[in-house]
Amino acid sequence: MANSNDNSETDKQTSITVEVAYATPQRQCIVCVDVSADTPLIEAVKRSQIPYLFPDLDLDTADFGIWGKVKPPQSPLKHGQRIEIYRPLIADPKESRRKRARRAAKRR
Repeated sequence: MANSNDNSETDKQTSITVEVAYATPQRQCIVCVDVSADTPLIEAVKRSQIPYLFPDLDLDTADFGIWGKVKPPQSPLKHGQRIEIYRPLIADPKESRRKRARRAAKRR
C-alpha cells in the first residue's frame, strides 16, 4: 500500500517551475509558471499571461530563448529555466558598429 508521500513525490517530479521573461524599453516582466515536465516552451509562454500583458507581442513572429540561447517554440523545458521572449531588432548591430567606427575615425 502506497502512502500519501509517494503521490506527492510523483507530483513534484512531473511538475516544474520556469520563468518567462519579456521586456520593452519601458517595462520588464518576469513571471514564474508551474507546468508539467512535458510542456513545450511556447505553452509555458502562453500560460505566463505575458501575451495578454503586452498586446503588441506577436508570438507567431517572436523568437524565444533559454538563458540567452535561441530555441524553437516546441523545445522541452527543465525545472528552473528562464524562457526569454525576444523582440525584433530595430537596427542591425553590425551596421551600427560600422557607423560608430566611421564617426570615430572622422574625429581623429
